[in-house]
Formats: sequence, structure tokens, C-alpha cells
Amino acid sequence: MNQQSFNLIDRLQVRTAMLAIGRSTLRSQGAKGMVAEARRFLRNVDLNLFAVGTSEQFLAVLDKQTSLLASQFPDGGRGNWGAARKSINIFLRDVFYCRPLCEHYNLAVLESWLEVPLDSNVHEGLLNDATNDVVAWPGVKALTPVVGGQLQSTASAVAKSLGVARVHLDVRYWRKAALDELEG
Repeated sequence: MNQQSFNLIDRLQVRTAMLAIGRSTLRSQGAKGMVAEARRFLRNVDLNLFAVGTSEQFLAVLDKQTSLLASQFPDGGRGNWGAARKSINIFLRDVFYCRPLCEHYNLAVLESWLEVPLDSNVHEGLLNDATNDVVAWPGVKALTPVVGGQLQSTASAVAKSLGVARVHLDVRYWRKAALDELEG
């Protein structure tokens, strides 16, 4: 029998990075190789960095990691803040949903701080659910920190009205028509 060491937490992080960032996640974002780079970055990110005590500290770490990933994308995609933020937000959501990873890194406190991953489906959902005006959707590629922040604020208000954290809105809006059809 092969007695190689097996690090479950490390393997779960690799698996989560692979599953979180599919081909469609970063389609048309500027360059070939962006999916592979996002997966590599997320596979290697130190999740201990996110185990912080305040929402301000979390946002500072999230902003720094977003900038780092955006700077590591291949030429043609380098600097794409929207693609980097979307990738990290999907990954962190999936880490939060993965009990062993969430418990190992003490990330349960993040639930109310996690952002909803922004894309056209989420924007459409916010348009339908928000009681106030929603900023126009620029597309992931053109998303900026300012517009992203405005959309996250809208998402927070919608999530509050639904009694959930905003990160969970992705479950409500992702492929909504197909999921609604399955539910009957």
C-alpha cells in the first residue's frame, strides 16, 4: 500500500480553486491563460490572510489579493480588476461552503463580509430585486472598484430584505431560468 502523505486541507484548496474557476467564469476577459492563472493563484493563496477580526481588515486583504491576481494575469488580461475580484469572490464563497476549509481557517465569521461575485446574472437579479436604482452594468472586464462597491452596496440591501448574507445572492441569481425550470 502506498503510504504517501495526504494533506486534506491542501487538496481541498486545490479542488476548490479548480472547481470555482471554470472556463465560462473568465470567458472574453482579455487573454488566454487567465483561467489557469486564477486557479494557480487561488490554489496558492494563504487563506490565513482572510482570518481577520473586522470587515475593514477583510476588505483590505481582499483588495490587496485582487490587485495581486490582476497583476499576474497574462498580457492582454493583466490589470483586469473585475476578473480578479470575481475569481476571488467565487473562490472565497466556495471555501466558505466547504466545511473542512472554513473550519480549518476559522472563516465562518466572513459570511456577512463576503461579496457576491459580480456578473451579468447577478446584475440582472439586482435590477429585479432592488428597491432603488442600480448602477449600469459595465461588464466584468470594465468593472472598477467604485462600480463594484456600488453594486455590493445594492446587493447588501437586497440580501438584507431577503434575510441572507449578500454572498448567497449568487445562489439565487446563477442560471436562474434553468434552476427555476428544475424546481418546477
